[in-house]
Amino acid sequence: MLGRILNEKQERILREERQLLTDLRVALAKFDIASADQATLERSIRQLDELFLLVVVGEFNAGKSAFINALLGQQVLEEGLTPTTTRVHLLKYGAAITKTVEEAAVDVLTAPVELLQEINIVDTPGTNAIYREHEAITQEFVPRSDMVLFVTSADRPFTESERQFLEQIRGWGKKVLIVVNKIDILEKQEDVAQIEAFVVENARALLGVTPQVFPVSARQALRAKLNHDAALQAASRFDGLERAILATLDEEERIRLKFHNPMGVGKRLITDTLQVIASRLQLLEGDFETITAIDRQLAAYREDVMRDFHYRLADVDNALHEFENRGMAYFDETMRLARIFDLLDKSRLQADFEREVVMDVPQLTAQRVSEVIDWLVSSNLHQWEAVMGHLAQRRTDHTDKIVGQVGGSFDYNRDHLLETVGRAAQEAIDTYDQSAEASQIAGAVQNAVTETALVEVGAIGLGALLTALFSTTTLDLTGIFAAGTLAVLGLFVIPSRRREVKQELRIKIATMREELVTTLTEQFERELDRSLKRIDEAIAPYTRFVRTERAYLLETQTELARVRDGLARLEAETEDF
Repeated sequence: MLGRILNEKQERILREERQLLTDLRVALAKFDIASADQATLERSIRQLDELFLLVVVGEFNAGKSAFINALLGQQVLEEGLTPTTTRVHLLKYGAAITKTVEEAAVDVLTAPVELLQEINIVDTPGTNAIYREHEAITQEFVPRSDMVLFVTSADRPFTESERQFLEQIRGWGKKVLIVVNKIDILEKQEDVAQIEAFVVENARALLGVTPQVFPVSARQALRAKLNHDAALQAASRFDGLERAILATLDEEERIRLKFHNPMGVGKRLITDTLQVIASRLQLLEGDFETITAIDRQLAAYREDVMRDFHYRLADVDNALHEFENRGMAYFDETMRLARIFDLLDKSRLQADFEREVVMDVPQLTAQRVSEVIDWLVSSNLHQWEAVMGHLAQRRTDHTDKIVGQVGGSFDYNRDHLLETVGRAAQEAIDTYDQSAEASQIAGAVQNAVTETALVEVGAIGLGALLTALFSTTTLDLTGIFAAGTLAVLGLFVIPSRRREVKQELRIKIATMREELVTTLTEQFERELDRSLKRIDEAIAPYTRFVRTERAYLLETQTELARVRDGLARLEAETEDF
């Protein structure tokens, strides 16, 4: 086990790295990343306690199998001109050469080779083999490697398929040694140097660093080892490659690479996921601004409606003022000594009061309240349409601005919510019955009015209410005729009673005005809030998604940044082994 050869500092780094990668696995699992990436990270965590893994990659005719046989000093793998390696071969140490099937597309070979006691070697199918699944298998194994030996052929070095494959390897941050095989087919050393320079130049342009490149002849090296031919061994130029491998795989470097490999996988997944998070947050920022704008719009709408409502309520108040003025004039005109005989006819007096003072006040008040109701209903409908227009525009913006996929279920959930909310809201708008809505509000207003002190006489509507108020005690002139003389009536009783009646009328109108305005205001506020609540409820699934998803993304972004910084710190510490 790797832990047996670690010092105290390395043990601490191992524990911290394992914990950070476990935290990353939990965060990415909740984020619902691709299953292949999840599996890669899982394997990288397991690798912290596994043997060093060397992966050999390249095209099928580059001589990978011959190279591995030369490295092992034995004919362990089959060689041929056609793709002989159609499965992944995992080479391990064993007392004899054996071959077993460990998992799908993977064969485990054992051989009594001392090198395999410290290192496992993976021989992969050629990247250009006619079986396309071979390339997928190879790409699956590369992220598990601790070091990659990239084998190209001297007769066609650094082909386009090799360049593309090496670019993929670069994304995993692997330690790569480039082997130019089959130099024995070249006639001159100048040709070898020219090809080596060509590979170095192209690999440097691709990787951004100058790689180690080793021109060799694997066939010559294997024959030299089998026949103990020192001259042929020198001609194969294999010694330089083996020294480089051994230098790379000394204890400290091997441990450093063992630690770096999972770090590289983790950092790569973090980088990819942070890019996805950034894309989602950018999209949600627009959503969040839309929701904030809707909230501001609804708040402003409520203020505007209530302000306009008070202006419209002034029409109702003006009708009562006019009613009060007519009442004052009526009492001044009627309650005079000159009309003493008119005062004797109470029924006529009441009829005149209703005709000349009350007039159409009940109908006019009800009409103006009805107009306010219609205005409120129409305003609410327009506000519905404005809000849904915001969401419809947001869907259009999203379609125009987002390039590519920003992540699995996130896209689906968001688009589905926008579509569902928008469709439901449009159906609500299409079926919005203004007449029924106005009737409902009018009924609510009437019920609110009838529950106040205004209906002590049992009136059930505004018209009946107003008529009843001014056909009872206000016109009850009992006591006026109890006076004994005309002088008393003219000088004292009638003027006094007139003042009382006018004051009583003022009080009743003031009370009614206050209670009516208060009742109507409270009821209209309730109706307005009810409408706004319906809008909130209509878009609630979308707003909840945006707010909760935004909070979750920010939390995940912070967690990934913490793990990334922790891995970077540990990577720096491994340089001091």
